[in-house]
Amino acid sequence: MASASHDGLSGEKTELIFAMLAGACTLAGWLGTWWPIGPDWLATALFGAAYLCGGYFTTREALDNLLARRFEIDTLMLVAAAGAGALGKWGEGALLLSLFSLGHSLEHFAMGRARRAIEALAKLAPETACVKRGDRLEQVAVEALKPGDLVLVKPDERLPADGVVVKGTSSVNQAPVTGESVPVDKQPVADGHAAIAAFGRVAANHRVFAGTINGAGAIEVMVARLAAQSTMARVVQMVAEAEAQRSPTQQFTDQFERRFVPAVLALVVVLMFAFMVVDEPFAASFYRAMAVLVAASPCALAISVPSAVLSGVARAGRGGVLVKGGGPLENLGSLTCIAFDKTGTLTAGKPTLTDVIVADVRSITGRGIQAAVNGEAVYIAKPVLFAEIKLPSLPAALVQANAQLVASGRTTMAVLKGDRFLGVVGVMDTPRAAAAAVMASLRALGIERLIMISGDNQMVADALARMVGLAEARGDLMPEQKVEAIKRLRQQHGKVAMVGDGVNDAPAMANASVGIAMGAAGSDVALETADVALMGDDLGRLPFVVGLARQSSRTIRQNLWLSLGMVAVLVPATIFGLNIGTAVLFHEGSTVLVVINALRLLAYRDQPGAPAAP
Repeated sequence: MASASHDGLSGEKTELIFAMLAGACTLAGWLGTWWPIGPDWLATALFGAAYLCGGYFTTREALDNLLARRFEIDTLMLVAAAGAGALGKWGEGALLLSLFSLGHSLEHFAMGRARRAIEALAKLAPETACVKRGDRLEQVAVEALKPGDLVLVKPDERLPADGVVVKGTSSVNQAPVTGESVPVDKQPVADGHAAIAAFGRVAANHRVFAGTINGAGAIEVMVARLAAQSTMARVVQMVAEAEAQRSPTQQFTDQFERRFVPAVLALVVVLMFAFMVVDEPFAASFYRAMAVLVAASPCALAISVPSAVLSGVARAGRGGVLVKGGGPLENLGSLTCIAFDKTGTLTAGKPTLTDVIVADVRSITGRGIQAAVNGEAVYIAKPVLFAEIKLPSLPAALVQANAQLVASGRTTMAVLKGDRFLGVVGVMDTPRAAAAAVMASLRALGIERLIMISGDNQMVADALARMVGLAEARGDLMPEQKVEAIKRLRQQHGKVAMVGDGVNDAPAMANASVGIAMGAAGSDVALETADVALMGDDLGRLPFVVGLARQSSRTIRQNLWLSLGMVAVLVPATIFGLNIGTAVLFHEGSTVLVVINALRLLAYRDQPGAPAAP
C-alpha cells in the first residue's frame, strides 16, 4: 500500500482513532439490525458514519494515487465498498472500510515504529556542546562545531561529536553506535590535530563518537567531523537510503502486483456480466464481483515484505550493525558459506611476542634490523636473510626449533650477534578472543562452510584456523587471488559472504554476495564499500546479524505464504458464494497478521550461547 502524507487531520494516532470510530459505528449498526432499539434509519445512519470515518484516509490516498496515475489497492477497496452500498449492503461495506482502515493505520504504525527505531539514533547526540575557548567555556549548537574545536564532556553526558580525547581519562558506553555491550576505556592522544587528520586509523582507546555516553571521568575532546558527517549521521542517512532499495522479494511482489491487479479487474468485469450466462439477477452477479474484488486485493502482499525488511534493518542498526537494504538482508539470511580475511578480522591485527628460544643470553627485540652491541654486529631477521647475505647458517638445533615454530603458525626471526646465533624469536597475530565462539555460533545458525582466505603463508593460516575452529584455510593469496577464490565459492554455493576490514579486502568483498566490513565506526571506506558494516571492531556482532537475517528471511517467507495463500483461498470461495463480510474479515485479518509478524523482528534476540547484542 502507498503511504501518503496528511495535513490537518493527520498522524498515525488520528488514523487509528478514525478506524476505531468506524469499527464502533459498524458494531453499533449491526447490533441495531439484530436488536432494534431505535428508528429503522438508525442502523443505516451508523453504517454511513462508518463509511465516513473508515473511508476518509482511504479516499485521500486513493485520490493521491489516481492523480499520480497509480491504480492501487485503496481504489479497489473504495470501489468494492461503493458497490456494496449500491446494493443496499451497507453493513458489509462499513465492515470492509472499518477493517481496511484499521489495517492501513496499523501498517503506518508499524512502518513508523521501525523508522523511529533508526531515527532515534540521530537524536542521541545532544543539541548543544560545551566548547573551550581559551580560559572560558561556551555553550554552542552542535551544528556549529568545527574540526579542531575543543569540547568539554562531563561525567554521564553524551558525546556531541566524533573526535579524539586530548585530556582526561574515562570509559565510554559506545553501544548506541558500535553495539559494544562493555564500555570502552579512553585515554588522551599525543597529538590531537594529527589524530583528527587520520581519524579512521586512530586507535579505539583515543577515538569517540557522537551519541555515545561518557562514564565517570571528565574528558576534553577535539572535534574531528562536522555534525552532519558524524558516524551516527552517516548511519542514519544510509539506513534511509536502504529503505528505498528494493529487495529481490520486493521486486517480485511489485511485478506480481502490476500483473495481478489488471487481471483481477478483468475478472471482476467478467463476473459482473455473469447474469447473462447464469440464471440470476444482475444484483447477484454484481455482489459476487465486489466480493471477489475484496478477496483478490493484495493488501497483505503489499505490506508483507517492506515491513519485514524495514524492521530487520532497524533492529540491526540498534544492535550496532548497518545493513544496507533488503537485498543484503535477504542474501545474508539464505547463504550457507562465509569467507574470512585473517589479519584484523579473525585476529586483532597486532602481532604478539609468543615464543623466545635462547642460547643462555638475553635477546634484543626487533625485526629486520642490523645493529651494533658492544662492538659486535647484531641481526634480527627472517632466517632466509642469513643465506642471502652469506652470513653463518643456522645451527641444526635452531633450524629444528625454527621449523617447529613455523609449523605452529609463528612468524620467526633469528638473532645473530657477531658469528654466534643467540636464538629464534616467534611472533604471531593472535586470534580474537571471540573468534572460536563466533564460528560455533555460525555453524549453529546453519552456515555449512566457513573458510579463511589470507595473504599469510599456508602454515600460518592453517595454525590460526585450528585455533578458531575452522576446518579450511587458504594462504599465500594475493588480492586478485582472493577475488578468484570468492568467485569459485559463489559457483559452488550460489551465495557467499566475505568478512574483511573494508580496505585491502574491498575487491573480494565487492565480488561476494554480501560484503561485511569489520570496525566500520570511523572508517569511511568500510561504510561506503560494504553491504553490511559491523560498527564496532567486534566479531561477536556477526552471529547476531546472521541470525537476524535468517529470522527476517523466515518472516518474509511466512508473510508471503500467508498473503498469497489467503488470496488463493478467498478468490474461489467468493466466486462460489462467500459473502463480502466474511471475505473482509479474513482479508484484513491477514494484513494485520503480517504486520504483527514483521514487528516481532524489532524484539529479536541472539540465539542461546551467542555473543549478546543490545
